Amino acid sequence: MKALQKFMDKVRPNFQKGGKYQYLHSTFDAFDTFLFVPGHVTKKGSHIRDGVDLKRTMFLVVIAAMPALLFGMWNVGYQHFLNINETATFMETFFYGFLKVLPLVIVSYVVGLGVEFIFAQMRGHEVNEGYLVSGFLIPLIIPVSTPLWMVGLATIFAVIIGKEVFGGTGMNIVNPALLARAFLFFAYPSQMSGDKVWIAEQVDGTTGATPLGHLLTATDKLPELPSVMESFIGTIPGSVGETSTLAILIGAVILLFTGIASWRVMFSVFAGGYLMGLVFNLIGANAYMTLPAHMHLLIGGFAFGAVFMATDPVSAAQTNRGKYIYGFLIGLMAVLIRVVNPAYPEGMMLAILLLNVFAPLIDHYVVAGNIKRRLNRMKKIAA
Repeated sequence: MKALQKFMDKVRPNFQKGGKYQYLHSTFDAFDTFLFVPGHVTKKGSHIRDGVDLKRTMFLVVIAAMPALLFGMWNVGYQHFLNINETATFMETFFYGFLKVLPLVIVSYVVGLGVEFIFAQMRGHEVNEGYLVSGFLIPLIIPVSTPLWMVGLATIFAVIIGKEVFGGTGMNIVNPALLARAFLFFAYPSQMSGDKVWIAEQVDGTTGATPLGHLLTATDKLPELPSVMESFIGTIPGSVGETSTLAILIGAVILLFTGIASWRVMFSVFAGGYLMGLVFNLIGANAYMTLPAHMHLLIGGFAFGAVFMATDPVSAAQTNRGKYIYGFLIGLMAVLIRVVNPAYPEGMMLAILLLNVFAPLIDHYVVAGNIKRRLNRMKKIAA
């Protein structure tokens, strides 16, 4: 590594102001800071207060999401061979899913980083590190059958509209990865919902409906759903990285242990969803409302959203009390949208995007409330 660092130090003047390749400064800086920790601190936007810089933070999030990706690859193969009624070894199953998921990851990173580099060069600033996470999360929250050109189009939309128009990483209002999924959901709904998109190369005449899809058709009684254990392990159809609550919780432990994610947000999302499920159980007006509350936390994108999306430090609430309110409302809204509005079976995406927008307002009222209480205490002391 010392030899590489010496080489980078030697060629660096060529990319600085007045150098032969100064117009490539942003590109060189991106590779330099990816390889070595820079010797300066962030001056604006989001920043952290210890020795782990933003790029290393993003890298830890990618590591935390790795169990969900690896299990998702295996599950893509498992669902395929289950659908065609054939048996396969563990490695055959994983390798089949690997070949199906890898192009999604490559397209997401190549297109997204390409847009990031173009904007960095045009504006003459550093390449934003935030896309290291967004590029990894986008393939995990879409069906495996999503056409690659749609992934590329959604990625461009998310990077430009979700980040760059607001000034880049640390300045965005909503989570860029979720914005990409929302774009696909509303622009190409047939590729993001239904029974035919969750299994790669599905055989005609078979169904690949997710548990949420089965619940939408429920009338008088609950349909036959996967067991709690199947839902927890994740051997069910769904988006690539969202089916296994177990793999997601492993990622949650990594995020909490390293201090990257907020336990207040994570805990309150699950609490809000569970409480809303219990409320619907008490009402029991239709079959969907009788679904056990804990099942809401295990199916769909609820757990993935709670761990990796709602905890986004940029778009989430910043105050401690605000984090409780923000997370609780996300969980509550996610289950509410699922059950009440059949047009949006996956309410987690819309709930997080909605609360992303309201997070600054929540913080505003929390801070205003604190100021008011302190002023009242001062008045009492003065009296």
